[in-house]
Amino acid sequence: MNKKYSIGIDFGTQSGRVLLVEVGTGREIATSVTTYKHGVIEDVLPGTKIKLGNDWALQHPGDYLEVIQSIQEVIKDAEVRPGDIIGIGLDFTSCTILPIKEDGTPLCMIDEYKDNPNAWVKLWKHHAAQKHANKLNEVAAKRGESFLSLYGGKISSEWMIPKIMQVLDEAPEIYEAADSFLEAGDWVVMQLIGKKVISSCSAGYKAMWQKETGHPDPSFFKALDPRLEHVVDEKLSKQVFPIGYQAGYITEKAAELTGLTQQTAVSTFICDAPVALPALGVTEPGKMVMVMGTSLCHFILSPEEQKVEGICGSVEDGAMPGFFGYETGQNAVGDIFEWFVKNGVPADYHQEAENQNISIYRLLENKASKLKPGESGLLALDWLNGNRSPLVDADLSGLIIGLTLSTKPEEIYRALIEATAFGTNLVIETYKNAGIDVQELYACGGLSQKNGLLMQIFSDVTNKEIHIAGSEQTPALGAAIYGAVAAGQSHGGYDDVFGASAKMANLSDVIYQPISENQQIYQQLFAEYKQLNDYFGRGLNDVMKRLKTIKQGEVSQDARNPIMAAR
Repeated sequence: MNKKYSIGIDFGTQSGRVLLVEVGTGREIATSVTTYKHGVIEDVLPGTKIKLGNDWALQHPGDYLEVIQSIQEVIKDAEVRPGDIIGIGLDFTSCTILPIKEDGTPLCMIDEYKDNPNAWVKLWKHHAAQKHANKLNEVAAKRGESFLSLYGGKISSEWMIPKIMQVLDEAPEIYEAADSFLEAGDWVVMQLIGKKVISSCSAGYKAMWQKETGHPDPSFFKALDPRLEHVVDEKLSKQVFPIGYQAGYITEKAAELTGLTQQTAVSTFICDAPVALPALGVTEPGKMVMVMGTSLCHFILSPEEQKVEGICGSVEDGAMPGFFGYETGQNAVGDIFEWFVKNGVPADYHQEAENQNISIYRLLENKASKLKPGESGLLALDWLNGNRSPLVDADLSGLIIGLTLSTKPEEIYRALIEATAFGTNLVIETYKNAGIDVQELYACGGLSQKNGLLMQIFSDVTNKEIHIAGSEQTPALGAAIYGAVAAGQSHGGYDDVFGASAKMANLSDVIYQPISENQQIYQQLFAEYKQLNDYFGRGLNDVMKRLKTIKQGEVSQDARNPIMAAR
């Protein structure tokens, strides 16, 4: 009997990864990484001189199609029969949305609309909808909307409804022209099977949908804007489907694009954090998963629904059947380190790295690892791209305190690493305060496997052991697991994700253990971090927001008198 395979596609911020996996064992057979040609569009709209505003982050849907097409390359490299590939699953950075016509054509790929920024894909880290998120939260709180508590008390500017509000406010003609607003993951599924099948994962975490109650009442949307009263019926969908559900089969058109057969089952898409759980073998409470890349997503299961500050959502069956899945996150981790390397490291350090034939990141890690906790006298806030959890505020910004004329680059680098670890520890503390116990940490993503100093600091700061993924493509492996579930046992796959995870998960033998003397010092530093967190993040001093207002060319009364504003 021929071996069976499934494919997982992980759509990230900068690239898409395709992974072919043996269903019976989880053995990874072949992979392909496709860098998005257009990358993250932050300055100028492609093919135009149209400049984007502050906090914009767009993408080109054509880049996603190139990732899908690379399946052909994977099949060729693996030398497997397309007919033995029984399923395909995918995950996507979320919330990433785009307006489309009924047939799935993105508005940005239609000549009439291509020069309008609001017709393009709004990437997860598009934060230009913050004022719309502020309005949504204000209206929801004033009306006493119960759904707000399921999302930690605030809806993020990264999510579906604030982004749609921005389109309606700035480009009503785009809103009217759109037959639907889709998560990019749902759009890719549509390209594969020829119809819309909305995932409960993204609907739950990013579009304010709940299993028992659906979306908020039309009266709430009307209170936001009368034109939004029927947004669910007109632009979204009331019908959603669970993760692992067989959304359909590859169409003839998609078969030509991918090299797959029309007997290949396609799973509903899943967001890029919960997809990692089955790939790590995490199918029960007490184990928090960290997906570590440009940003960081935390995910944990609970048998009960709890109210947790600053979560991205608590969704029943959102990550594993029978459990509530809780998602939190940090808007920047790898992005912070990249920013520092590009803007804060002197030329002689780059030359030193070149002389040693190592990356600049490795050089900084080597130098920073020689420092003891607290030795630099520095402390940072990891808000260079705003704060996702627990403050849910994209208008916050980064901070480094303790700089002197003798401060060295490796000291700043270590302080930035420590700040991201403190941010995660604050999330763990927030979970604990809500009655959700975090006993162990599981990490995946490039940072977890490339930066040993980072992982040791995370272990020391959190005082928890950290298990490291065995796969370099953990989200893609998780997506492949869901592809095998979509195919079902009768076609060589699995009937549930628990059985699939037991056979296909990949966990390495690497475990980071906290060092007690380091942990004691980090306890002191974390206490200082929390004071800075509350002072700058909870309204005691809104200087970060006033600076942003001035940056945008506005001068408010508060900005003219910051001392009084702080009081």
